[in-house]
Amino acid sequence: MNRAPRTAWIVATMFGIGRAPFAPGTFGSLPGLAIAWALGGAWRGWALPLAAAAAALAGIWAADRVVRALGVEDPGFIVVDETAGQLVALLFLPPTVPVLVAGFVLFRVFDIIKPPPARGLERLAGGLGIVADDLAAGAWAVLVLHGVAAVAPRLLGLG
Repeated sequence: MNRAPRTAWIVATMFGIGRAPFAPGTFGSLPGLAIAWALGGAWRGWALPLAAAAAALAGIWAADRVVRALGVEDPGFIVVDETAGQLVALLFLPPTVPVLVAGFVLFRVFDIIKPPPARGLERLAGGLGIVADDLAAGAWAVLVLHGVAAVAPRLLGLG
């Protein structure tokens, strides 16, 4: 069987977070929160979109290498897709605690229920399918967050 490079395993599991004994996808979202929080005031610029793009591209590469090496479709220990999707869920919003919490909850809900087009994107081959559905879930979450920010900014600590 083909072996994936060690770097692909590290990226795909987000430094081993994907090996959590339960809810690896939920744990895989946490690095996205940490990265977004660490970027702080840079959120409104290009730092967070660039981080999301980097996570998505690295995730596609790593997930593709790992699933090809194992001969499986989407093992639960690959969580870089959750990290990338979580970053998308927080795009262009300030780093308030309510934004982080709401973004986390909304992303997890949309990642689980997979509204269109997420379910369809999941069927794409290899690493692209693994990551694309989470990016779609993140897009749903960020749209809802921006809607809430527009009509009830105080709920997100913005007003």
